[in-house]
Amino acid sequence: MKLLHIDSSVLGAGSASRALSADIVARQVKLHSGIDVVYRDLAADAALHLSPAHLAAWQGQAVNDAQLGADLTKGGAYMQELFDADIIVIGAPMYNFSIPSQLKAWIDRVVVAGKTFRYGANGPEGLLTGAKKVFIASSRGNVYTPGSPTAPFEHHESYLTVILNFIGLTDVTVVRAEGLAFGPEAREAAMLKARERIAAIAA
Repeated sequence: MKLLHIDSSVLGAGSASRALSADIVARQVKLHSGIDVVYRDLAADAALHLSPAHLAAWQGQAVNDAQLGADLTKGGAYMQELFDADIIVIGAPMYNFSIPSQLKAWIDRVVVAGKTFRYGANGPEGLLTGAKKVFIASSRGNVYTPGSPTAPFEHHESYLTVILNFIGLTDVTVVRAEGLAFGPEAREAAMLKARERIAAIAA
């Protein structure tokens, strides 16, 4: 069994999403003895954003730029890691109402027509098996849950869930800590609630 662990926060040791994603991974390791964990820190080693050069390379044009070549190789590795994983854990903080650009760059490499989805007679179809489990470690400074005044600003968990479902990953669990900017006590309470949910995760 393989687990793909992805972090995207730029906050390093101070990151709530990194702390929660690590806790989720630890829980999965406890539940699945001998699980193989592959780790990607997208903030420390980000992919380039898509460019005309990427599109030209995918269309068969020769690659003469070393940086582009290395980045294309990285994108191929992202795709293979996703296919190989049985469990995917994504640390995803909210930045400006959505996800970090580093995580969006990863998405742009793995959401590819003909590989992870296709268009058929009945519209789009995800090509990844629904047997894969995804856990999103979500962190947010404000409160965006349905019914809150800022709920319409939420393009974070909703976007991630939609894009994962689009490629066939429908077993998605969100572990959320929000209201983290409301002071130390609120942050501690939110993290404790999230960790209680992680501790209750079953195989």
